[in-house]
Amino acid sequence: MINELDGVDWASMHHAYGPADEVPVWLRQMGSTDPEVRDKALGDFYSAAHHQGDVYPCTVASLPFLFHMAEDPATPDRASIIELLVSIGRESMDCDAEAVYFTPDGTESTAHVDGVALMRRSADVFVRRVADPEPSVRRAAIGGLGLFLDDGDRAVEILCGRLSAEDGMVERLLVVRTMADLALRLPAAHGSAIAWLGTLADDPKTSPDIRLAALVHRARCTPQDIADDVVPTAIELLRRLTTPAPESGPGGEERRSGSGECACTAAAESPADQNVPPQVAHAFEALERHNRVHAPTTSLLRTFHEVLDSDVPERTALLTEQLRSPDRATRYDAIAMAQDLIGSRRGDHFELVVLIAHCLLPDDPYTAAAAAESLGSLASLAQPAREALAAYVAGQRAAHGSDVWATPKPLLRRAHQEAVLALARLGDLRALPDLLTALDRDVDAWRVVQVAGGLRPAAGELLPRLTRRLAGADFSPQWPGTGAGALVSALAELRDPAAVPAVTDAVTTAVRHEEWRTAASALGALASFGRAAASASDVVRPLAEAEDVGLRMAATAALWELEGDPETVVPRLHDLLDSHCRHEAADALGRIGPPAATVLPRLRQMLTAGYEWTRVHAAAALWDIGGEAEAPAVVETLLGAWESNGATSNHVLACLGRMGPAAAPALPRIRTELALSRRSGRFGSIANDEDLQCACRAIVARFA
Repeated sequence: MINELDGVDWASMHHAYGPADEVPVWLRQMGSTDPEVRDKALGDFYSAAHHQGDVYPCTVASLPFLFHMAEDPATPDRASIIELLVSIGRESMDCDAEAVYFTPDGTESTAHVDGVALMRRSADVFVRRVADPEPSVRRAAIGGLGLFLDDGDRAVEILCGRLSAEDGMVERLLVVRTMADLALRLPAAHGSAIAWLGTLADDPKTSPDIRLAALVHRARCTPQDIADDVVPTAIELLRRLTTPAPESGPGGEERRSGSGECACTAAAESPADQNVPPQVAHAFEALERHNRVHAPTTSLLRTFHEVLDSDVPERTALLTEQLRSPDRATRYDAIAMAQDLIGSRRGDHFELVVLIAHCLLPDDPYTAAAAAESLGSLASLAQPAREALAAYVAGQRAAHGSDVWATPKPLLRRAHQEAVLALARLGDLRALPDLLTALDRDVDAWRVVQVAGGLRPAAGELLPRLTRRLAGADFSPQWPGTGAGALVSALAELRDPAAVPAVTDAVTTAVRHEEWRTAASALGALASFGRAAASASDVVRPLAEAEDVGLRMAATAALWELEGDPETVVPRLHDLLDSHCRHEAADALGRIGPPAATVLPRLRQMLTAGYEWTRVHAAAALWDIGGEAEAPAVVETLLGAWESNGATSNHVLACLGRMGPAAAPALPRIRTELALSRRSGRFGSIANDEDLQCACRAIVARFA
């Protein structure tokens, strides 16, 4: 059938990046005997014809050929072909059948509907392939039964047979998951599928891996009926599954997590390509690590956490067992799950943080690196791990030398660096020796720049090193968080006025290179020093007339902080309220306060803007300038914006916190916010949400 590819008008169709002419080439190459050719063709197809899960007419036109390859024993990697088919089908089913979709060239598309229809007509391919002699093919095909076979009774019968026929843990767990998928998709199969899951879950003769899977997926299918003993039972089954057993005689049938190979060592990082910027290499390595799975039960346990959702105590109990597991793979994968819970749900996470810290094992740098990286993402919530981090860092320096930060051993290096960075984010000076090593030897110094600003007591040692780097920095466009912009941000955070000359020079250099964004960042750093940076006024003042609006805005705001003359800056800021820098202008006017009263009429007009952020910045400035007389309109605007866009909450609370008794009408909304279990705040980050809760509690306490 592959010879019929030329009979399709591929040129009339488009994928994510243009005409679909290459699609038949990729389909042919997927059948190549050369693994590199096959892998590249699959990657190209996923990237363009199935871009981020999208389904185009050319994707659907490929399905008959993909099904043919899946059935053809001569196809070298049929498992990957079937995985692609299942992905296309799943994404097609996830689309709204009634919605209107368009192709990249703007043509209305029914590809999602056509794709589902074709997958269902071809469901027998998956029926045949689940009995394939090749385990990888069976593994890839199992999920297709739950998605595409519409005969529920037949699907249940086949899946029941597959469970007894399979002897691999991964395949058996997939069978149980697919039965649940079937129950959720086909009401006609729901009853028999749930009964089957219940029988497996409650049968003490069934192996613990299958009992655990059945327990989890029964809860997934009937979340309204989760009993109090479900989580304790799951914990006991997981314990049986992951605790090493003594040697058993013939006939022992328990399947343990240890039977699945852990990729902890095999997946160790190799030295980065010297031609790739370290920041880029680090980002891709982190993405690759994020997608690794080490224990066969990991997908199952993630599903269980999704089912338990907002039940933080139950999820904490489950994670406690996972993080204490004697099975290394289970323990490793639990680190990310614990981080997900802490990052998405409010609550007392002290115990989980301590358990993550217990994974800082000197003889296991792979796991230690994951634990340290996770702790570094938890902001102030990582405080219970402070001493464990410090002990790990000190131990590594004692065992491997004072320059362990720069060791050529990739795993050891990453583990140590992540622990040092996590410690620095907590403002702990015990991180300082390694930071100085990095800066002095220029080894991964870009990582140090990201955290150096949090160590203000060490400014005397950090500042000269950072200013030297800034003097020699590349002012060309950089990746976010790197280059001159990152350096001036670090210097601003240190708040040492001794940095003013270096930052002033950075402004001049950035302007000379016409790097307006970097120049604006440096001006913001100067502004943070206030009157202590007055010596830079002669450099800043002319930039308040700059053609670039962002640069002009930054210079005008800096002038106020450096000189404090409202007559000079208020008229300029008033004009900037009509630019794309209106939010920054409103904030600057708010900092000026009552002397900026001439802009009040314009700020009142901005309260009716369609964009919530514009209304929030205008309302905050209105309060800071106009005070009590503006309070009713300000509170109404802030609460309306908060309701429309939760991301504004931190800004809203910051203003309400300044309003004192005038914020009283916001108390009900503030109490509602404190009652939520899911994190909110801008970007949903832990730091922003913790700040949000702190602001809410402070306002409530003031009125109490």
